[in-house]
Amino acid sequence: MKVRTLVMSALLVAASALAVVDARADETNQAVKVQFSQAVQIPGRVLPAGTYWFVLSSTDDHQTVQIFNEDRSKSIALLQTMNHERSQSTGGVAFTIAERGATEPPAVIAWFYPGHTTGHEFIYPRSVEKELALAHQDTQVSGD
Repeated sequence: MKVRTLVMSALLVAASALAVVDARADETNQAVKVQFSQAVQIPGRVLPAGTYWFVLSSTDDHQTVQIFNEDRSKSIALLQTMNHERSQSTGGVAFTIAERGATEPPAVIAWFYPGHTTGHEFIYPRSVEKELALAHQDTQVSGD
């Protein structure tokens, strides 16, 4: 039992250092600049440690998220999302991350723009979605 508690504590410390949000833009595109200190999974690929922009695409449904490199010169992914609700908004950007053990990178489950209770949950293939539902998830808030 002590080993499990120690492992869970280590995972929480690792997750809390995972994402640092540096900037945000206007409410229309909900653009946020985030720096990941280690590789993270998004649907269909793994993002190496680094700085990225998460931006709502200019679609009317606000369900498409585009991920750019640090200077926004290259689009890395265009991903469908679905609404993800939470009970309280925060003053900062929030990312929900699923820890997947030592062999797989943590997965980005959802992100929330500051002041919003509705966020953007990434859509993973069913097999991965089931695995992530069972994984330990942690929501990290920056700038709150």
